[in-house]
Amino acid sequence: MAQLQQSPYLMYSDGEGNIFEDETLYAVGRAGWDAFPIPTEDWILLPTGGNLYELPGRRGIGIDVQTGEMRLCEKGWAVAAFIPPAHTGLFMAAYETVDPEAPTLPLFCYTAAGWHNNEFYVPAVRIEKDIRQECGGFEQEQIDNGLGKFLEAYPHNRLVKHLAENCCNTYHCPAARNYFMGRWECPVPSSPACNANCIGCISFQPQEEEIVSTQDRLTFKPTAEEIIEFTVPHLESAPFPIVSFGQGCEGEPLLMWETIRKSILEIRKHTSKGSININTNGSKPAAVDALCQAGLNSIRVSTNSAQKHIYEAYYRPNNYEFEDIVESLKVVRKYGGWASINYFVFPGMTDTVEEYEALRKLIQDTDLTMIQWRNFNIDPDWYLGKIGIVETGELMGVKQLQELIHEEFPDVKFGYYNPPIERINGDYDLHFAH
Repeated sequence: MAQLQQSPYLMYSDGEGNIFEDETLYAVGRAGWDAFPIPTEDWILLPTGGNLYELPGRRGIGIDVQTGEMRLCEKGWAVAAFIPPAHTGLFMAAYETVDPEAPTLPLFCYTAAGWHNNEFYVPAVRIEKDIRQECGGFEQEQIDNGLGKFLEAYPHNRLVKHLAENCCNTYHCPAARNYFMGRWECPVPSSPACNANCIGCISFQPQEEEIVSTQDRLTFKPTAEEIIEFTVPHLESAPFPIVSFGQGCEGEPLLMWETIRKSILEIRKHTSKGSININTNGSKPAAVDALCQAGLNSIRVSTNSAQKHIYEAYYRPNNYEFEDIVESLKVVRKYGGWASINYFVFPGMTDTVEEYEALRKLIQDTDLTMIQWRNFNIDPDWYLGKIGIVETGELMGVKQLQELIHEEFPDVKFGYYNPPIERINGDYDLHFAH
């Protein structure tokens, strides 16, 4: 794709679901609290599966085409983009909230967006080759057939029913849809409870908050028998199979570690195929140790920051602290397992000099294997206000941060998804086919 010669134009919404370009303003981006011009080389076509959002009560900020000065677009509400998985946004949408009644934005990412030559553009990089969540790869007929087949095969399995009715049919979860297509990563929701009180939790929000959780949390504790019943056939038959305990739409799986340990031991009695992963907050290193002894292959620990004070302000942990998540990563590496962080990218916070230094230290201290550069799904103003950030410090840019980390730690893999065993065992540049 040819690089843009000029910045794309700012877009605005009329409040009725229609989006227009404003050819008097170039689009800019936001990092932290501030607006910045976006280098033309950072703009890419909005990937397939991306969406545009209206930001009610907010005016977009742009650069005046004539004067070169930044100013507000007075024509309508600001517009942001949702960029699909496998891509990392480099700047958020730049706006000013002008309506005191403007609602808190729901839990999505708000990447900057622009319009040029009849195309939508976003400042982003593709960070992952794996195509497992590409929109074009989902065949509804195949999913429906899988749903019928698996519900018939496991009529009394509450987890399969939950994955079918909630995850696949209600929320259109890509991981659940892939499971019912018989391929790749099989999600295993494991825990209804959690030991963190994340500000942006997608499965539980206090009643006093004006935002709502995007998913309903798991409501039961699965048994090891239920887990084993549907995961063993998946590992045996699926291409590049992964079994993943813990999903973003539930509690913390380490609170169910005894059940998970029993499941892993029993799974491995039946099959040696595929990889077994846990997505977790990493709060219980001793539990992680027990799971590694049972046969856990990989861990993905979620974090918004490599700095303790920023992490704890967001996660608000119960009975654990930042040092525990570091220890959990070390434990997995001690056993030779694959240790990833699910790193919530927030331009203006993730790319400060202080965060860069903290990330370097985390990589060195834990012998980290992989960074999954995930877009942070949260209202930017709400987030910064909740964790008490008034000034963000010196910024280097998300792209430069990634380049510097890659230069210093060439063995640390970049991506978006948990790798299958084929990647873990060395063929990381493996290309996936539909």
